[in-house]
Amino acid sequence: MIELAAIILAAGKGTRMKSDKPKVIFELAGIPMINRVINTAEIINCHRIIVVVGYRKEEVIAVIPQHPKIEFVEQTAQLGTGHAVMMAEEKLYNFHGDVLILAGDVPLLRPVTLLKLLKTHRNQMASCTVLTAFLENPGMYGRIIRDHTGKIRRIIEYKDAGKAERLIKEINTGIYCFRAEDLFRTLQQVKSDNSQQEYYLTDTLEILSKENKKIISVIMPDLTEATGVNSLEELVILQNFYLANQDLYESGEKYE
Repeated sequence: MIELAAIILAAGKGTRMKSDKPKVIFELAGIPMINRVINTAEIINCHRIIVVVGYRKEEVIAVIPQHPKIEFVEQTAQLGTGHAVMMAEEKLYNFHGDVLILAGDVPLLRPVTLLKLLKTHRNQMASCTVLTAFLENPGMYGRIIRDHTGKIRRIIEYKDAGKAERLIKEINTGIYCFRAEDLFRTLQQVKSDNSQQEYYLTDTLEILSKENKKIISVIMPDLTEATGVNSLEELVILQNFYLANQDLYESGEKYE
């Protein structure tokens, strides 16, 4: 049996929330966002759940129920998503399964969606499978760059994209499934020579592509459940969506 781990990114402050409280502990329908993400990882039987904490880490840890599966690592400096995932490498030393990368501020991602991502990843024997979506107005999301054959070659962040790249409508949701060895090996090669001077997790895809590793996607028909919360207004919008669609989250049949 192939083991499955989840790394949940939960180190940021969330300045647009206009609060000193860590963003991931804001509640959606009475449950902290980070706990909703952890619950989803538990439902799909992740063997290991690594939560990357940073800003006011004690407050984040305090809202998460203790469980043998759940471990914490600290990102002391905010140096990007790639750097955050690097913090979990020591915990997953000698782990040879698959690793899901999840975001602590994306509370409505359903187990059925992650199971589809995982099944596709394993059936296609991919090194990396990324959850994507098509938007008419893709805004500041990172763009999926494909070659003439349709293969994914890289992801470019909006701030680093040129005019032509910004016209691309396929976007990166920030949710991935990696083969563990490929993830941590390529992270060692990621550099911070970009507009943000950060270590982007997305850069691992270009490295894998140059190695002729298999990178595939699962395309979401509706981005809502993979939408992150960046403001109180967005939290209200997602909460209203959740309350109007609770059957999607409470019916066990959806997860088969």
